Amino acid sequence: MKRGHVVDAGQTELAIPLEKVCYIIFKARELDAKDVVTEPDPGSNPSDDNDLAVLEDHPDDPVSEELTSLISNLSVDEQIDLVALMWLGREDYSSEDWEQVRSEAADAHNERTAEYLCGHPLLADYLSDALSMLNHSCTDYEMDHL
Repeated sequence: MKRGHVVDAGQTELAIPLEKVCYIIFKARELDAKDVVTEPDPGSNPSDDNDLAVLEDHPDDPVSEELTSLISNLSVDEQIDLVALMWLGREDYSSEDWEQVRSEAADAHNERTAEYLCGHPLLADYLSDALSMLNHSCTDYEMDHL
């Protein structure tokens, strides 16, 4: 079936599985929840500090590294869909423009997709909004993973 084609219940088919998008949203929300670094080099045992550093946005944050790695390891088509979803979710386009936005994302694709996407602090919201615009939802995924 052609990518972007409307399938059952008015849903637009994506090249990236919905579960992957939902996992990326989940990880992006974890990253968004991080607080500013209050003590860059505490020098003590994390357990002595009640592991508070895990809640701060350090440059070597494992959540950030996991999200970047996950996006980098997606196929080109999956990366293109993610960029298109982000653009759609930030209301640069309407759901009727899916084929156009996906085509423009394909034209803009490069090797920095993960850094580009992870550089947007509202990535999770944009992806979630775009899924909703295309009649998809992460509700089932969230119920199974929370």
